[in-house]
Amino acid sequence: MMGEPWAEWERPLISWAYEAARSEALETSPVAGDVRRAYAICEGIIRRYSRSFALASALLPAEKRRAVRALYAFCRVTDDLVDAPRTDPAVALARWRALALSPQPPTDEPVLVAWADAQRRYRIPRGYVEQFLDGVAQDLDPRPYETFAELAAYCYGVASTVGLMSMAIVGYTDPLAIPYAVRLGVALQLTNILRDVGEDWRAGRLYLPREELRAFGISEAQIAEGRVDARWRAFMHFQITRARRLYAVALPGLRWLSLEGRVAIRAAAELYQGILRIIERNGYDVFTRRAALGPVARLWIALRAWWAERRPDAQATPSASPSATDAS
Repeated sequence: MMGEPWAEWERPLISWAYEAARSEALETSPVAGDVRRAYAICEGIIRRYSRSFALASALLPAEKRRAVRALYAFCRVTDDLVDAPRTDPAVALARWRALALSPQPPTDEPVLVAWADAQRRYRIPRGYVEQFLDGVAQDLDPRPYETFAELAAYCYGVASTVGLMSMAIVGYTDPLAIPYAVRLGVALQLTNILRDVGEDWRAGRLYLPREELRAFGISEAQIAEGRVDARWRAFMHFQITRARRLYAVALPGLRWLSLEGRVAIRAAAELYQGILRIIERNGYDVFTRRAALGPVARLWIALRAWWAERRPDAQATPSASPSATDAS
């Protein structure tokens, strides 16, 4: 890995990523069912649930765009089986897993039809799909995360795997891109976690590392109360600083992506970093105020990402990237 000083918490995640990359793609015959309608349903899901992801993926060519949106829809439906269950979530997730990993999905599951077609076209390693499903399954029985390393492992399962599958779709030139995708996934999921502290607590979940909460003198009672004081602001400042360092050490990996991939992934990263700025602007109140970017801000960030990757000097290889240990 070119002598990169990977942080200790990253090492097992990177090992998992390379191991999954070596797995075979799911073998599927040409997908049965109305594939065009299946992709259209995926389009509707992304537009309903994630304006930021819809905007970032809009920067891709049409075929890659619909494949990435099928991936998003697959991940969204999988998450909802656990987060917003209509029946026993464990049973529902087990059924969904079996269907998702089958060679031919049922025609009455349009999201799986579109996702199977995308997997076949882009030879997405089966290992990443399995790791993602395993990551989501962790939320069936939420447990405390004592350390950041434990939380990062969870982030890998539910987010880095998604980035690695996205990378298979947008295209990359060297496996050296893989560790950077792992970092970016952790950064994106950490951003989600910081934004949703209040919402997650009300759902009976707390993803923040317990040892770091204790280090800043924050109790679960304070989180339940939603009290924003000096200790909470210091804690959130620490977490946001870490997230920003993760983005900084992840983005040099864009050099190995296709041009359209670099534009879309940079846009996604910049949009999520915008959420961090809103959290700060809201005085670190993530209990009563949800950090969200407005449409003008989203469009401006996407245009800025487009220019950042298309300007004449954009493809110059960085002489050095920030140390991973800076984000530990």
